[in-house]
Amino acid sequence: MQILLIEDEPGLREVIEYSLAREGFQVTALDNANDALMVLEDCPPDLVLLDLMLPGLQGLQFLDIFRQHDQRTPVIIISAKNTEEDVIRALERGADDYLPKPFSLKLLVMKIRVALRRLNDQASSNVLSRGGVSIDLEAHRVLNDGVELQLTQKEFDLLALFLRRPQKVFTRNQLLNMIWGYGSDLNSRTVDVHMAMLRKKLSDKGNYIKTLPKIGYLWETGEKK
Repeated sequence: MQILLIEDEPGLREVIEYSLAREGFQVTALDNANDALMVLEDCPPDLVLLDLMLPGLQGLQFLDIFRQHDQRTPVIIISAKNTEEDVIRALERGADDYLPKPFSLKLLVMKIRVALRRLNDQASSNVLSRGGVSIDLEAHRVLNDGVELQLTQKEFDLLALFLRRPQKVFTRNQLLNMIWGYGSDLNSRTVDVHMAMLRKKLSDKGNYIKTLPKIGYLWETGEKK
């Protein structure tokens, strides 16, 4: 697996690169995001580790550009900026996880493996199943304990996103961007209305969709696929 590491602190960059190499990962380690953009085409990563405070192009600016072309590859933020606002902002812009500095290298490796495992799970099947709810992406069919549900296209897309990425927090702005499309003139109330309808159709399984006040939503069943 190819990891793209973008970290401008030399000591930390070397330690992370060495530790990941020992775990069997191939690592491209760079000290700035401008160079990272140049290597993406020749060396597409399976996962990106991204610092926020960088010389030149900043971490969130890189993330915006990256997500315009790649919605699938996991991005984990590693940053000394650790306020709630920092975390929310990164999630809104498309980050999959956020690890404040200083952090344990064991924890970093664990987060990388979890993110890559989820990615592999998504690619291995057109049928996703969590907590008694299953969705057939090819047949466009949803079952709740074996009973077929009739969902709108947006409800189907929302459910598919949650079942692909359980335990991941999606902000309202993220959901607007990913489901309704970038540049949408809709507001976050649109997301809330669709969530309410999806929960209602899922009946008791609607409780798996958790609301995080002032942030967004996640699917939480506490189970592995």
